[in-house]
This record gives sequence, C-alpha cells and structure tokens, in this order.
Amino acid sequence: MKIRDLDLSQSSINTEHEALGIPPVEDFVSHPDDHPVLRAAMWAAILILVGLLGFLSWRLFFDNGGGSGLEIIENALTSKGFWSAVAVGFFAQVIDGALGMAYGITATTFLLSAGASPAAASASVHIAEVFTTGLSGISHVKLGNVNKSLFLRLLLPGIIGAVLGAVLITQFDGAALKPFISAYLLLMGLYILSKAYRHVAKRKAPKHVAKLALFGGFVDAAGGGGWGPVVTSSLIGSGTDPRTTIGSVNFAEFFLTISSATSFILLAGQPDTWKMVAGLVFGGLFAAPLAALLCKRLSPRTLLIIVGCLITLISAFNIYKSLA
Repeated sequence: MKIRDLDLSQSSINTEHEALGIPPVEDFVSHPDDHPVLRAAMWAAILILVGLLGFLSWRLFFDNGGGSGLEIIENALTSKGFWSAVAVGFFAQVIDGALGMAYGITATTFLLSAGASPAAASASVHIAEVFTTGLSGISHVKLGNVNKSLFLRLLLPGIIGAVLGAVLITQFDGAALKPFISAYLLLMGLYILSKAYRHVAKRKAPKHVAKLALFGGFVDAAGGGGWGPVVTSSLIGSGTDPRTTIGSVNFAEFFLTISSATSFILLAGQPDTWKMVAGLVFGGLFAAPLAALLCKRLSPRTLLIIVGCLITLISAFNIYKSLA
C-alpha cells in the first residue's frame, strides 16, 4: 500500500519526483505492520539493543575488574573527552539519520584527531554505531521511510562486505583506499546536485544493488566510514526516491555494523577508547529520532541538495588531505 501518513499529499510528492526525474513513491513502501519482514527486522533490532544494554550494564557494575561502576560513570561525566564525543555523536547522527551518510566519516575523523589508530578508530565507531544505527533504523521503519525490497537487497551483501573490510583494516592500513573513494564520491556529489536543478529522464531501480552494498560495506569497515556516502549517493544518483533510500540504507546499516563490530572485537580485541565510544553513543541516541523525522519532513529536492553538497565538500576535503 502507498504511504498515506504524510503532511504533503501523495500527488504533490509524486509531482515533485516527476520534476526531478526520480520515480514516484513506491507502492511497496508502508508501515511495518503491513510487512511481516520489516516488522520482524525491527523487533530483532529492538531485542539486540536491549540485550546489549543489559550486557554492558552487567559488565559495568559486576564484571569491571573490581572497580566501582558509579566511579567509572563519574570519571566519564567529568571527562572533557567524553563530552566532546557527545557533541560529535549528536552532530554526526543528525546528519547520518537525516541524510543517510557521514556518521562514520565524522566520528572517525574526531577519533583520529584524538590520537586513535585507524583500526582502533574504525572499531570504536562501529561499536558506537550499533546503538545509534539501531535506534535510527527503528525510527525510520516506524515513520515509513524504509523500502522493504531495497532493504533486503542491501542486507546480506552489506554484511559480507563489512566483515571483509574489518579483516583488511586489522591487517593493513585502509587509508590507502580513501583518495580513490573520495574521487568517486566527489563525482557522485556533483551529479546529485545537478539532479536537484534539472530534469533527468526516469530510470528503473539499479540492478547492481548487491554489488554496491558489498563494496559499501567493505569501504565502511576498512575506512572507518563510507557505507552511506557510497550506497546512498549511488542509489540516489541512479534515480531512486531520496527519502526511502536514506531510510532503507540506514536500517540495513544496523545489521552490517553489528557484523563489523563483532569482527573487530574478535580480530583485534576491545579498543581502549571506551570513554569516547560512550560519548558517541550518548550523543547519537538523542539525535536518532530527530534525524529520522527530518528525513520524513524534508522535500526530495531539499534532500538532493543537502546530500550533494555534503558529499562534494567531504570528498573534496579528503582528496586535499591525501594530496597535502
């Protein structure tokens, strides 16, 4: 069934989609109650998050090496690094949840500037993203932002790519890939901006979603971020609906993030940046529902412009850093 719970009428949205050269809102996008698969995935995410929070609470108060859980919390709350991470986590999740990209890039850049190694930074970001992408994905599902078919096509290849990327970054320095990825994303950002200001002939949904998800998951784990920029920008650039693309990519990211975070812990152990991880999680959890609501409220043209500008600026900056 079509989405009916929108502030704008269905016809006005599809009229704007037609003007931008992107497909109308898909018939198979709807509330999770109408799709058992989406409902099951949403409840799986909820149960996983509850289980992880329970496990971490137990580790904090009963299995922390003899220390006091309350003292650990007090030390974190008085740490400047913790509150800096809270601000970064909030800002990064607002961008990521609303636009489907840039959490990993933003948070990884912050951790690297704080002195973490590339592998530790990527591991820390993916551990934090388990919680932020989980709540963000659930919010997108509840607001009708998830395309069931696209979500399922992204899921398994993205998980496989994330595991392969985690294996690579724990053995080699994934930073060598960044200049090439940034050049590709720069072109994609410029193309998305062009779509916001001119009519482009409609295209069918991309055929190579699985390959794109495999590459995006690999880049995300190996480079500390990139799932959203690679997958979201490519899908929107090929002519898919921005809102449901962002929601679907964001929800799929939760499951591949669990896979990559588990791989990092098994291969390299727990990172020693736990205070910053906690700050990223704390800030991101407050931002996730707000970001999903922004994604639903913003018009397709506005989303195209913001996504295009964000991708272009970040990619240009990354190319400059790699050549400097």
